[in-house]
Amino acid sequence: MQYFLSIDYGGTNTKAIIFDENGNQLGVSSFATLKIEDKPGFREVDLLETWSAISASIGDVIEKTGVKASAINAVACIGHGKGLYVLDKNGQEFTRGILSVDSRAAQLAESFEERLDDIWPLTQQHVVGVQNPVLLRWLKDNNRAVYDQIGSVLSAKDYVRYKLTGQINQEYGDASGNHWINFQTGTYDNRILDFFGIAEIKAALPPLVDCAEIVGRVSEQAAQQTGLAAGTPVVGGLFDIDACAIGSGVVDASTFSVIAGTWNINTYPSKQAASRASGQMNSYYPNRDFLVEGSSPTSAGNLDAVLKMLMSEEIQNVKKQGKDSIYDELEVFLNNTDANFSHIIFFPFLYGSNVSADASASFLGLTTTSTKSEMIRAVYEGIVFAHKQHIDQLIVSNGKKPEVIRLSGGATNSSAWMQIFADILELPIETLEASELGGLGGAIVGLQAVNQIDLGAAIEQMVHVKTRISPDAKEAASYRRKYTVYQESLKALAPAWSALKSLREDL
Repeated sequence: MQYFLSIDYGGTNTKAIIFDENGNQLGVSSFATLKIEDKPGFREVDLLETWSAISASIGDVIEKTGVKASAINAVACIGHGKGLYVLDKNGQEFTRGILSVDSRAAQLAESFEERLDDIWPLTQQHVVGVQNPVLLRWLKDNNRAVYDQIGSVLSAKDYVRYKLTGQINQEYGDASGNHWINFQTGTYDNRILDFFGIAEIKAALPPLVDCAEIVGRVSEQAAQQTGLAAGTPVVGGLFDIDACAIGSGVVDASTFSVIAGTWNINTYPSKQAASRASGQMNSYYPNRDFLVEGSSPTSAGNLDAVLKMLMSEEIQNVKKQGKDSIYDELEVFLNNTDANFSHIIFFPFLYGSNVSADASASFLGLTTTSTKSEMIRAVYEGIVFAHKQHIDQLIVSNGKKPEVIRLSGGATNSSAWMQIFADILELPIETLEASELGGLGGAIVGLQAVNQIDLGAAIEQMVHVKTRISPDAKEAASYRRKYTVYQESLKALAPAWSALKSLREDL
């Protein structure tokens, strides 16, 4: 039997997961990603503290599963896309990592987006504030002392792989999503650096590697820190969007991959890049197809935040009763209510929106008879409406609807919420036997690398459908009306967002 370890470093949670060669998930060790939010818009991590927690998690999952470290055939690192992780010119940590929900460079990104004609033919990529080049330019303009020390530019999972092996590389998928790659040549390009005004960073861009390439092996130092066996192969790995799509068994546009986690991420593979007018992002899929992506920070992270605002007392009571979390209570609530229960619309824009950079989260339709329960149900529905907005745009780009949605992320822990997804999207929702689909994607490329097989064969061996949820026609009809109000309200509010933002800043 072969075994594979995936280290999934996400914006909300970080996990170490062991799978066997048939895709069976044997064990997970997780912890809440150690965020630092000490300035408005800044969301960072202490690199050494993060690595220490990851090391402990690896050791914990090895102990939990009883799989001998020497029996692990390969390690794959998965990481949140975008953000920024840098080392100094001696290959050492010297400043914090930046997470993908950081917003410090949002306005800077807008200024680059206005000049997108200059770069679109090369990158076929829109500019967002958490891409590597934008954050680097922000550092150049606002923290030159840090900028001048940078010796290597990495993504989240590239940093973890570096800590395991000592090798400094960028993987193609992450690099392409980070606006580094000229899609005409598949390489870095000086014109991209010039566009962002960071030409001096060229020397800090590491060699590119493939996701299923054995990049290095676990070092003696990392073995002592993690409990892994020194010499264990470590593959290039994947950024989370690719990893979840692969772990979902998505090989063509008949199936869309939807992640309802920290970010609202919706993707499908395509032979053609999405057009500029679509507003969608393009990155490399492992077979060098494009992965077309519609995404925004409008998903399950909003639910966590609203629950802390509205249900702090209930959360404390659940803890006092010795129960695991408030979500068990909410599952009962969702199962006992329907699409007609809440008369409120929620815009899930606490961390950003998919309509305007200035848009903010809102409840629409509150009255004196409104209840907290209505508001909570509206949050669940509003998050799915935000997904639907992206998915409808992807359907236009693709030219037809998918046959099924493969859902991953925190929403899959709630069967009631998955039913809401099916009813609002009016498409079947499937989940897989493995709950950690990003981690499974990593195990799949590990199997590819070790056994020298193609991606399709590895997916067939390791991906297995668990549940299929079909839409309820009656519920779908009610949601269709709500979604129309959702969209019309967004259009009506468009002129007000910037005024509200100015008011908030002035006050």
